[in-house]
Amino acid sequence: MTDLSLATSGAGPMITGTPSPRRRQARRIVLRLAVYGLPALLILVPLATFLVYSFWITVDGQVVQTFTLANYIDFLAKPVYRGVFVGTLWLASIVAVTSLIFGYIIAYLVWRLEGRLRYLLLLLSVIPLAMNYIVKIYAMRSILGYNGFLNWLLVTVGLLEAPSKQFIFNQTAVMITMAVIYLPYAILPIFLSLERISPSLMAASADLGGRPGQTFRNVVLPLSLPGSIVGALFVMVLALGDYLTPQMVGGNQGFTFGRAIWSQFGMAFNWPFGAALAVVLLLSVVLIILAAAVISRHARVK
Repeated sequence: MTDLSLATSGAGPMITGTPSPRRRQARRIVLRLAVYGLPALLILVPLATFLVYSFWITVDGQVVQTFTLANYIDFLAKPVYRGVFVGTLWLASIVAVTSLIFGYIIAYLVWRLEGRLRYLLLLLSVIPLAMNYIVKIYAMRSILGYNGFLNWLLVTVGLLEAPSKQFIFNQTAVMITMAVIYLPYAILPIFLSLERISPSLMAASADLGGRPGQTFRNVVLPLSLPGSIVGALFVMVLALGDYLTPQMVGGNQGFTFGRAIWSQFGMAFNWPFGAALAVVLLLSVVLIILAAAVISRHARVK
């Protein structure tokens, strides 16, 4: 008798490799818990904790676990915090627009190249993402400082008679540093959106008599607009929550909302009020993301 007859003889198959329905269902449950449960545990639980803390209050250095809106009322009633919040929104908007402009120029120039040079320059433009954040801040301090490269260059070309202290320890220094550090976050999504544009669309525009400027305005810019919005959104969200850059290059004039939150946790030890400020910042970020999603949806070319 052959091996085939031995394997097929008898009451039924001897070995089966198909798992039972219950086992498949258990695997699906475990996979869903790993995919959705772990992010919920690591992200949503801390956010929920901050939300709960924001409704408590600190009395004589002790946290009193009673529901109250006093922290949010204090934020709305104190002009200092409201002014810092509005100023931080304005600063983050300027940083986002600046990074968007220069990021689009760099991404477009890299995208127009051909061959390996394109991806080599793209790699060089995003390498700063792998560098330590503190190192990048100190590098910007050395550039913007009184004896830094920027002052040396302006004095050398004759634009300044002597080094100036106006480039460091102020809001301008914070804006410049953030724009430079966060620039790769704008370049990458813009380049990816440009990379998805089919060359046939540009060829069709040229065949119809479109000039390079018209092709860019009517084809390239609308198709790359969603990626540009994403890049600007990345930069703005990062700039809103940044507290280290204003502290290291802004000095006393670089006080932002992120530093206000950090001071409540690290210096004042008023965790409930700091949590309330963090919730306000989180809600503003969510609103910005929703607004960007609406703009991107309407700007998408169908």
